[in-house]
Amino acid sequence: MAYDEGLAERIRERFKADPGITEKRMFGGIAFLHRGNMAVGVTGDDLMVRVGPDATDAALARPGTRIFDMTGRPMRGWIVVTGEAVTEDQELDEWVDEGHAFAASLPPK
Repeated sequence: MAYDEGLAERIRERFKADPGITEKRMFGGIAFLHRGNMAVGVTGDDLMVRVGPDATDAALARPGTRIFDMTGRPMRGWIVVTGEAVTEDQELDEWVDEGHAFAASLPPK
């Protein structure tokens, strides 16, 4: 599955000054990891965000979101945001910051 390279590039721009961020191909797309823990990623035209189990319900109440489910087993703590919901930089910044903050709260892998 191809992924939206434009969205991936927008995320790269936000992380370019953070030496703790690496990229890895995952889920048929690209993932951005903070010290080995996934923060956000791009699959197809959509943004994947790791918000953590405690923030899942609040994240799902926001526009353009759904639970992350690639295998028939929904993953609590992970959501997908439609590409249409992150066309504005402020919207993307909020999601990237949220995913980055959760990943940064975890011990390095």
